Amino acid sequence: MDFGRDSTQATVADMVTGLVARQPEDLWAALSDAGLVTMLLPESAGGDGLGLPEAAAVLTELARAAAVGPALATIGFGMVPLATLSPDAAAGVPPGSILTAALAEPGRAFPRVPVTAAETDGDGVRVTGTKVAVPYAEQAHLVLVPTSRGVVLVDPHSDGVQLTRTPSSSGDPEYVIEFDSAPGKLISAEIETLYRVAIAAIGAVADGLATGAAELTAAHLASRHQFGKPLATFQAVAGEIADVYVTARTIHVAAVSAIWQAGNRRPDDDSDVLAYWIAAELPAAMQICHHLHGGIGVDVTYPMHRYYSAAKDLARLVGGSSYRLDLVGAACSSN
Repeated sequence: MDFGRDSTQATVADMVTGLVARQPEDLWAALSDAGLVTMLLPESAGGDGLGLPEAAAVLTELARAAAVGPALATIGFGMVPLATLSPDAAAGVPPGSILTAALAEPGRAFPRVPVTAAETDGDGVRVTGTKVAVPYAEQAHLVLVPTSRGVVLVDPHSDGVQLTRTPSSSGDPEYVIEFDSAPGKLISAEIETLYRVAIAAIGAVADGLATGAAELTAAHLASRHQFGKPLATFQAVAGEIADVYVTARTIHVAAVSAIWQAGNRRPDDDSDVLAYWIAAELPAAMQICHHLHGGIGVDVTYPMHRYYSAAKDLARLVGGSSYRLDLVGAACSSN
């Protein structure tokens, strides 16, 4: 099977690349104005009916330029899962809005059985519990919240919701959300669908980060000279950048597989393998890129630090390497 981008996905990727190259003052607004979010809505709601593969193309190209911003939260955690689970709810989101999802509880990333509870209250539900590491929660129009009953839509500015900002490596806004009988709308019992789409979207970003950092480092090594020769010609340097290339290509393969599986709602699922590579190998590859850049790699006016910071946030978001390795092992032992 050909896992390369089709003509639609290639067009979407080219649009993103063109927007990034123009360096608009507000990249997120430019993406929204170009229809790269509304394209995911059903045609009946004025969208193009596109799905996860096209969304992944947007995320990968943004990450390749280390310019993801709110796109991962809105597109990967919000619009694609929402359009999949509740097209009517997706159609009601105002254009340009930021969306997000609360994917982790204290000590538990992507919990299969969330502690966060949802109790019926008339036509809606009331949500009680704590979620951590929620990106762009304060800026979001709606938050998708996995609960004991399923996925619930909650307005983060409603009564019963307390937001506390917490640090992130990239500096992107991230929050702890405490729900105290907060009003919400149950849209689906399919928590696993939200998780699969979210991890596939994280994989698309990891793919772009790894590729972009590898390209940036390779260009530096080709232009930087020592002892009259380009750094790229030294055997030890070539071996290290080769390791980065192997990691980047492996993450690409795992991401494409997870995106295809989730986008087609396949029973087979490589999410845990992808998440393990993101947690264990992506930060390590970024460390090598920093090392190969020397002092310039940690200069805040040089883009390398943006790749590494974003990679560290992704590794933490998926739960860390030990957690993901345990899940991979459990899946292997159950087969």
